[in-house]
Amino acid sequence: MNFNDLPTPVYVIDEDKLIKNLEILKGVSERTGCKILLAQKAFSCYAFYPLIGRYLDGATSSGLYEARLAHEEMRGENHVFCPAYLDGEFVEIAKICDHIVFNSLAQYKKFACRAGGASLGLRINPEFSTQGGGIYDPCAPFSRLGVTKSNFTELPDGVEGLHIHTLCEQGAEDMRDTFIHFEKNFGQYFSKLKWLNLGGGHHITREGYNLNLLENELKRISDKYGVQVYLEPGEAVALNAGYLHTKVLEIVNNGMDIAVLDCSAECHMPDVLEMPYRPPLFGSGKAGEKKYTYRLSSRTCLAGDVVGDYSFDCRLKEGDILTFGDMAIYSMVKNNTFNGMPLPAIAAKRGESYELIKVFGYADFKGRL
Repeated sequence: MNFNDLPTPVYVIDEDKLIKNLEILKGVSERTGCKILLAQKAFSCYAFYPLIGRYLDGATSSGLYEARLAHEEMRGENHVFCPAYLDGEFVEIAKICDHIVFNSLAQYKKFACRAGGASLGLRINPEFSTQGGGIYDPCAPFSRLGVTKSNFTELPDGVEGLHIHTLCEQGAEDMRDTFIHFEKNFGQYFSKLKWLNLGGGHHITREGYNLNLLENELKRISDKYGVQVYLEPGEAVALNAGYLHTKVLEIVNNGMDIAVLDCSAECHMPDVLEMPYRPPLFGSGKAGEKKYTYRLSSRTCLAGDVVGDYSFDCRLKEGDILTFGDMAIYSMVKNNTFNGMPLPAIAAKRGESYELIKVFGYADFKGRL
């Protein structure tokens, strides 16, 4: 299939760029002995799981459905963490997961006896924030995520690992600083464990990331405590490996030129409105930077469904195809059909050819309601 044959809107996963990220992660694993898992909450396009499974050690999940997806589609270890497990789901979780992490001592006490042969762990809240607050900060005041030092009186029998997850799109320096704090308050237990999971949010494949610092820290931790170290990045696996192609449907003017697209920030790239986040757009600049500035909007009825203001060297016209970058992560896993908006198709780019993986229709909209 050629590019011009693709429908719009469509998410396109660039296999070459995905492999480049996976090779970096594989290198970290081989040089340090750490195991790296795909955090499915960021990227769950399982058509690529066989490929990912050749580079990574498995996947981690946030509940039963993700755990089932990894069990069915990806080889390797299957880890799960959920803030609160459901009685009706835990039997299956115990059957298919190799590692089960509990959010509280009460959850551990309730479910540990039903966990079968899984290796069990506790999530720790190190109470050390490197993000400055916000909805993605699990160490913010009054966070429900993880056991704090004041509530951790002793290591329960049967716990084989401790888990922290505090980072979001951050560097090795933040990981190091967080671990120092974690080690200070909980290090007395580390030598009794089989593993330490340092969570996700490590932007390992980002240009400029300090790989040397990361690898030195990982080797130091494993050598000092004799534990298996895990990382579970999501974004780093598919960072900059995907696009969203969208078509200009109409140009309107109300004080400025507004391009109505067949994609939606609200439906197809929710982080644009939630974080907020400005996705890169190929061939564009900031408002006023180039000759012609447009507000890029959607065909939903939500007044604020706006991607942002971008400028171009030439005027946009009906039928133009625009390409947003970094659309593999937190897009397919978070999109929705508000207003009855169709979900974008999913395609793979291999070299210069394209393969259509999935097309969504009315049945997908109706089946959710």
